[in-house]
Amino acid sequence: MVSQAKRPLRVLCISGQYPLVQNMTVTEGGTVNMTCRVEYNDNTSLQWSNPAQQTLFFGDKKALRDNRIELVHASWSELTISISDVTLTDEGMYTCSLFTMPVRTAKAYLTVLGVPEKPEIDGLTKPAMEGDHITLTCMTQGSKPAADLRWFRNEKEVKGAKEVNASGKTFTVRSSLQLHVDRNDDGVAYTCKVDHVALTQMPQQATEVLEVHYAPRVQIINSLTVPQEGQYLKLECVSKGNPSPDPVMWTKDGGELPDLDRMIVEGRELTFTSLNKTDNGTYRCEASNHLGTSSAEYVLYVYDVPTTLPPSTTPPLHPIPPDPTAQLGTHASDPTVTGNTDPNAMGQHGTDHALIGGVVAVVVFVTLCLIIVLGRYLARHKGTYLTNEAKGADDAPDADTAIINAEGNHAHAEEKKEYFI
Repeated sequence: MVSQAKRPLRVLCISGQYPLVQNMTVTEGGTVNMTCRVEYNDNTSLQWSNPAQQTLFFGDKKALRDNRIELVHASWSELTISISDVTLTDEGMYTCSLFTMPVRTAKAYLTVLGVPEKPEIDGLTKPAMEGDHITLTCMTQGSKPAADLRWFRNEKEVKGAKEVNASGKTFTVRSSLQLHVDRNDDGVAYTCKVDHVALTQMPQQATEVLEVHYAPRVQIINSLTVPQEGQYLKLECVSKGNPSPDPVMWTKDGGELPDLDRMIVEGRELTFTSLNKTDNGTYRCEASNHLGTSSAEYVLYVYDVPTTLPPSTTPPLHPIPPDPTAQLGTHASDPTVTGNTDPNAMGQHGTDHALIGGVVAVVVFVTLCLIIVLGRYLARHKGTYLTNEAKGADDAPDADTAIINAEGNHAHAEEKKEYFI
């Protein structure tokens, strides 16, 4: 594999008999071409030598017996060689020499990238128990420069603790992830990915799926919000646990189900084919596995079937104008007889009744007041009549004459009192 990654050209001379070379970067195991050019050459030979100053090629003549090194192009102006199956030991400074007087040289640095190995994840216990604390460790070796490790929980990245150790020219990288296991981690995939410049086309990663065992949790789901007599009702006992809970157990009021003809148990479902009042009670479902037991309760109350017929939704063919007297009679009647259960209409009727009651109360109060005043007046008038009759009874032949005489004597006495004063 020929590396495409190159560093900028390092020019040692603008023109003339000076060699021109370029720094190169190659991935371990790949192939790299080393090129040396001369702008002006008067038939002088070019030579490539390795970091150990061993001659590789002198012109088109191979000097070092290494089957990995081959001649690509040789002329008076250029010498290009290739190195295949590059290893980390090939890294270093390579020299191109132009044999003039004096000898002119140019140096190019060959960088070899160490490819990290496929990562491995350790520390995973199968299965893990809910509440456990575990540490996942991801490790990769052989990277140069040191690789970067990234953790993902399903598709979301999470942060781990990184540790880098040098091992010769390469690095060993570890990353740890601390987990407090709960039931939500069951079935979650934890992935460790390696980021490195040498892995542009071959990503390296490892994935482990976490299996968590936990005690069951139970919930009852009912099919009716307001159960009524004669209706069909289904109660479903939803239980979730790992391992899967054993078949659930249904009880009523702490005992066995009383009527198995109408109460049908199928798996996790309890079905009532036709409800009646005897079904009232507390129903309980229970599920368990080797880690624990869980239960849930449902209180069933069966309501009576409503007797009021719903209002007709079909409008009359010929609308009839409302009769005020008929409406007043309907308002005062029993709503169960008329079938009128509109809450808005009931509110209007209640207002009319209150107004009529208030008027009647005022009339009664005024009448009572008039009776009391009239009674007091009549009582006083009768007393005056009897008193005057007594005063004039001695000299009068009858009662009317006695009253007249009494009034005259009273006036005379008043005249005397005024005269005396």
